[in-house]
Amino acid sequence: MKSSSGFKKTLIAGASVLAAVAASSASAQAPDQQQGESGTIVVTAQRQAYVGDFPVQDIPQNVQSLSGSVLKNLGVTRLDGALDLVSGVSHMNNFGGLWDAYSFRGFAGDANNVPSGFLVNGFAARGFSGPRDASSVERIDVLKGPTSALFGRGEPGGTVNIVTRKPEFTRKGSVQIQGGSWNNYRIDADFTSPVTDNFAIRVNGAYENAESYRDTVHTKKIFLTPSMLWKISDKTSISYELEFASQKIPFDRGIPIYNNDFSRIPPSRYLGEPSDAPVKLDTLGHQVQLQHDFNDHWSLLVGGAYRTTHLIGIQEVAELVASRQPFLVGPTAGTILSRQRRFTDAKTENIIGRAEITGHFDVAGMANTLVVGIDYDYFKFINYQTRSRPPIGAATADFSNPATMALYNAINVFNPVYGAYPAPNANANFVYNRWEKDFSWGSYFYDQIDLTPWLKIRAGGRFDNFRQHYTTYQANGTANVPSIYQNVNRFSPQGGIVVQPTETLSFYGSYGKGFRPNNGADFYNQTFKPETSESYEVGAKFLSANKKISATLAFYTMSKTNILTSDPNPDHAGFVIAVGGARSKGIEFDVNAKLPYGFNLIASYAYTDAYWTSNLSDPDFQKPILAGDPLIGVSKNSGNALLTKDFTIGDGRKATIGGGVQYIDKRLGETAANYYLPSATLVRVIGSVDLTDKLRVSGNVDNLFNIRWFANSYSALWTYPGSPRSFSIRANYRF
Repeated sequence: MKSSSGFKKTLIAGASVLAAVAASSASAQAPDQQQGESGTIVVTAQRQAYVGDFPVQDIPQNVQSLSGSVLKNLGVTRLDGALDLVSGVSHMNNFGGLWDAYSFRGFAGDANNVPSGFLVNGFAARGFSGPRDASSVERIDVLKGPTSALFGRGEPGGTVNIVTRKPEFTRKGSVQIQGGSWNNYRIDADFTSPVTDNFAIRVNGAYENAESYRDTVHTKKIFLTPSMLWKISDKTSISYELEFASQKIPFDRGIPIYNNDFSRIPPSRYLGEPSDAPVKLDTLGHQVQLQHDFNDHWSLLVGGAYRTTHLIGIQEVAELVASRQPFLVGPTAGTILSRQRRFTDAKTENIIGRAEITGHFDVAGMANTLVVGIDYDYFKFINYQTRSRPPIGAATADFSNPATMALYNAINVFNPVYGAYPAPNANANFVYNRWEKDFSWGSYFYDQIDLTPWLKIRAGGRFDNFRQHYTTYQANGTANVPSIYQNVNRFSPQGGIVVQPTETLSFYGSYGKGFRPNNGADFYNQTFKPETSESYEVGAKFLSANKKISATLAFYTMSKTNILTSDPNPDHAGFVIAVGGARSKGIEFDVNAKLPYGFNLIASYAYTDAYWTSNLSDPDFQKPILAGDPLIGVSKNSGNALLTKDFTIGDGRKATIGGGVQYIDKRLGETAANYYLPSATLVRVIGSVDLTDKLRVSGNVDNLFNIRWFANSYSALWTYPGSPRSFSIRANYRF
């Protein structure tokens, strides 16, 4: 399908600007060469696309960064643990532990279908790559608020960009060994070295082999990110990074909750089948980026990425329909759980290309920072699923009969006997075979103007053309006709203002619109309008004169329309329409401080009020939702505080002790139901000591008071219990 002429003109205009700027800048005076005393080239890090090179105080939105060193000191090994330190983040249904799922400011997107909505070095990382490991993290940037004007389609709540460690021209490395509760063993290694005066490499990776507080659950993971950096000249560099990940994770939907009694079943109780092989998730990715500085004022970034992911395996899933679920009806209610047995084979392929010019110049005595770019994204998604499902009639079935237990693939939640009955054929019934191809082109720009030394404004936008080809196949491989085609053109504007009355204090305001395409078709085989969003944000930032204390206070409101809901026409059962609306408004506060006497503080708080603004029916359960009902999984109040103390012992060896507290408010656990996960307050303690100049020993205890809590849910029958008290000990050797 051909894109519109308007999009072509916009794309050509963007490319023309890039070319014109590159041509004019190439003839400008080159900067002085940056070399060390020995004459070797000094390299810091390549810049990140889309976000420019602004100081945080000059950005008209809430931006939080977490350094890799902080995460390592806290024993954080996964992305979901890192995001606990950021305000306004809620953990969502993670599909049995197979991927990261979270919401920003109440909005989560479509994580159930195409997960992993984060970026890695500015490249989208969609697909089935499993929970993201933190071993390669240099820092994690969390950009709050509307980002569609930068990155294209997306959620208005925010975006995560993982910046990975890059090769350095200093030879160094580290090895870390970790052990902890439930036979959790892990090794991390990191090594970087120059090969020549202008070529350096880095090898980073982790291996993990762990049991769990969940009975019989045993996971394995290997994660590798080797990279290279070629400094062609003092103005030009090329980097390459490979990502390889392989994980084996037993599918685990957690425990069922009956009549809102969260204490009936222990958090350790696993209700899948240990004899099922774990779900396997494989990822292979490549990233390459060229950075060229024409002079002190103009620079070019050109990059490309190719990434494939694959998920395959068996899943035991608690049946949600009451007529098929003895846990909900009949004399065995609350005791016998029926399960679907599914087989899933899902693959993705993603190709990304981008080019961006950044320039600094003056117009009428006013400083301008201009960012202009174009990008392309091709995404292919194949999803095949079969299943065996319990029959209707659970209320009257005789579950004392072993044949009935086998027919329903049932298990006693109080006395599970794994493998007691022959496993049903997961390939018994065809569910779907879906092929989706997305083609996206984008052109974006924004200009930040210093009207005065204390007043800055930003204006810009992005034009996207999104095309989708969606085909479903029958069990025999025959394509259903007609296929679904979608073509969306969308302009997403952004604007902002920053007022800096003092060197340490700034106030900002921002506005933006965004969109996210809806997949599939309605009863009439017509594609849906995309979700649209509109966001407003105001706030204040403080950065102390010595740069040791930074804080942000933000107030926001945002709305979404065209959310998919159940089609109310009784003749259109099973179909959806795009008419739903939702709103989120709230307050966020984040502070990071290096205090006197060796104290360090990281703290955050969020008030999030996220709710539906229209009456509709839930697309999954067809239950009525009323305007004002809360969105699933979102805590109204949440916060995290971590205080550490650095000191020396013995002959000047560095040591650290500290503690932290995390509060999670109650939140809706099932859409259109009176089911809420209880609030929780979790406490952790950490400590470390340098035994030698090169060897550090550290450890932490999480959930110190062994509080019973629940991490996420999608339904009362799919509720995942949080970890009880646990510990880990690490030894890190630097060389």
